[in-house]
Amino acid sequence: MSIYGWNNDFNQLERSVNRLFDDFMKDLNTVKRSERNQNEVARRYWSPLIDVHESDKEFIVAADLPGIPKEQINLDVHDNTLVISGENKQEQKYKDGNTHIQERRFGSFTRSIPLPRNVKVDEISAKFNQGVLEVSLPKSEATGRKVTIS
Repeated sequence: MSIYGWNNDFNQLERSVNRLFDDFMKDLNTVKRSERNQNEVARRYWSPLIDVHESDKEFIVAADLPGIPKEQINLDVHDNTLVISGENKQEQKYKDGNTHIQERRFGSFTRSIPLPRNVKVDEISAKFNQGVLEVSLPKSEATGRKVTIS
C-alpha cells in the first residue's frame, strides 16, 4: 500500500465522521425545536395532576392547582364523571424586558375522572387549601345478596 492510498482512506474516514457529526447536530437541533414547541403547547393546554385515594367509606381526589384562586375553579359531575375545570390567568407582571424561561402553566384546564357506580353523587363535597383541591366522594352501601345454589 502506498502512502497516497492510506491518506485517501484517512480522508474518506474523516469525511464520514464529519457527515455523522453534522447529521447528529441537525437531529439535536430538531429535537430542541420540537421540545420548545411541545413546552409551548403544554403550557397552553394542561390538566392538573391528581391523586385518587380509596378508604372503606369514600374516595378522595386531590388535584394540584397552585396559584389558582378557588373562584376560577369549577367542579361538576356529568354522566358519572367528575370534571375539574377552570383557568389559570397569566400575569402581565413584567411589561418591559424579555422573559428567558417560562415553565409555569397558564390558560384553561380540564380534568375528567370517571366515577365508580357506588359513589353518592348528591353527597360529594370539596375543599380548597394551599393550592390543593380535595374532593370527597362518599361511597354508597354495597348492595347484594347471597344466592342459594339448588
